[in-house]
Amino acid sequence: MKKKDLKILLIDDEPDILEIVGYNLSAEGYQVFTAKNGVEGVALAKKKLPHLIILDVMMPEMDGIEACGIIRKSPGLENTIITFLTARGEDYSQLAGFDAGADDYITKPIKPKVLVSKVKALLRRFKEDTSAAEEIFKVGDIVINREEYKIVNNGTEIILPRKEFELLSLLTSKPNKVFKREVILNKVWGNEVVVGGRTIDVHIRKLREKIGDEHFKTVKGVGYKFVL
Repeated sequence: MKKKDLKILLIDDEPDILEIVGYNLSAEGYQVFTAKNGVEGVALAKKKLPHLIILDVMMPEMDGIEACGIIRKSPGLENTIITFLTARGEDYSQLAGFDAGADDYITKPIKPKVLVSKVKALLRRFKEDTSAAEEIFKVGDIVINREEYKIVNNGTEIILPRKEFELLSLLTSKPNKVFKREVILNKVWGNEVVVGGRTIDVHIRKLREKIGDEHFKTVKGVGYKFVL
């Protein structure tokens, strides 16, 4: 997929951010759309179906956390990459973002060139994932469709946010194998994106709620494994 075919939606209530970030991303050849608040951003996301959404947390009318949750559940946006760009770096804000379905969290201030590099990294992983070989495999009562990013658990179809799907796919690739935390971060989030130390824990908790607590075992001080 070429840059000109990749769509990025920037949602922020600061005109300077929309102008500067939008300009730099457009200069890279991406299709860039902007929205000044969460309500406008959700509507535009449903209309344009962007590959990547960059949004602020604190915004009028609808904050980024609520907007992220709505976007993630909207048809056609299940696999869209969502990253927050915000001055708020507190743990609770990051955890709320990941709970809502975000893939990454970028803290302001950030130099435009650095932001562009992070965007390239996120979209590169998107392209690598979508160009991967089609594969459907079964682990116990769970069927994982990597092509369509779908899970069928005991006959019930489940649509997972992108990172939850990738984490489940990794753990189920080798049942009973303990995956170290650093390996999980590298495989699921990549070396180029820095995420909080509790990111994995949040995603495991969500998978336990949706797939079943009995399938996910914590190996204290090491990592996680999937068991049948």
